[in-house]
Amino acid sequence: MKKRVVAWMMATLMATFCMAGCGAKETAQNAGSTAETKATVDTQAEETETTVDTQAEETETTADTKAAETETVQEKTDTDAAILVVSFGTSYNDSRDLTIGAIEEAIAEAFPEYDVRRAFTSQIIIDILKDREGLEIDNVEEALDRAVADGIKTLVVQPTHLMNGFEYTDLVDALADYEDQFEQIAIASPLLTEDADYDAVIDVITEKMASYDDGETAIVFMGHGTEADSNVIYETLQNKITAAGYENYYIGTVEAEPSLDDVIAALKENGNYKKVVLEPLMVVAGDHANNDMAGDEEDSWKTILTNEGYEVECVLEGLGQIPAIQDIYVAHTKAAVDGLTK
Repeated sequence: MKKRVVAWMMATLMATFCMAGCGAKETAQNAGSTAETKATVDTQAEETETTVDTQAEETETTADTKAAETETVQEKTDTDAAILVVSFGTSYNDSRDLTIGAIEEAIAEAFPEYDVRRAFTSQIIIDILKDREGLEIDNVEEALDRAVADGIKTLVVQPTHLMNGFEYTDLVDALADYEDQFEQIAIASPLLTEDADYDAVIDVITEKMASYDDGETAIVFMGHGTEADSNVIYETLQNKITAAGYENYYIGTVEAEPSLDDVIAALKENGNYKKVVLEPLMVVAGDHANNDMAGDEEDSWKTILTNEGYEVECVLEGLGQIPAIQDIYVAHTKAAVDGLTK
């Protein structure tokens, strides 16, 4: 009897332990399953939230892009009047921004109701900038075609040339072919046109170089020069500078007269000069200024004048970066705008 009771008790205890063990295992399994379920739910929630955020960002970006496109189109269609600033151009980026770019900005600020655009006349420079930097700039014909395509009705063209030479004449001829494409078209004057322009330029360059005018220093400006009759502007400017009492200022040209030889002869005739300061009489301090004027080659103005016994200093600044010169172009643009039929 005692043996059976002990056996029964042992069996009961074993059953109890087994049940407890199975329960614990099942509980652990259930707990693991619950954790996995929660993790799955959390992951799905995160994925859903990420998807919603991504869709929201894409929607916002699309909306911003469309808004920007709309604004761009709106800017293009807000005005049917444009000012096309036409320059020879330069491949010298810094000088281009300081001179041509500054003139364009001054005009844009003075005429906010106009769309100010750019064109270069030198196809060589246009090609260099496109090949070297991927920078695309219209030539005159491309700029005019673009203006027509954009629905421009009033076009004012402001050349940054110094004179009405061959390039200015070519520009006038090009505009004549487009007269029937615009309701109004006008071309403004280059820098040196009227007597008042000469006086203004003389005031600017003599004030700028006044610190060098000590009686022993010759201030020599290098112009480009042209075979056109308009080359007379250099002689005219020289005569006016001298007549105004600025005896130590001289003007020469690279490709016409007065030449560097003429300038050297005038310097020697004076006999008092120990130093020569060279500066370009050009809108941009580009290839001529950096190489023909200030280069180290044996045929540069700096080298030749150094060999003549002078101390030589070069000022590599184009006229276009002087605010007062920019103002002259703005005044010429205003005269052209005022001449339009309102």
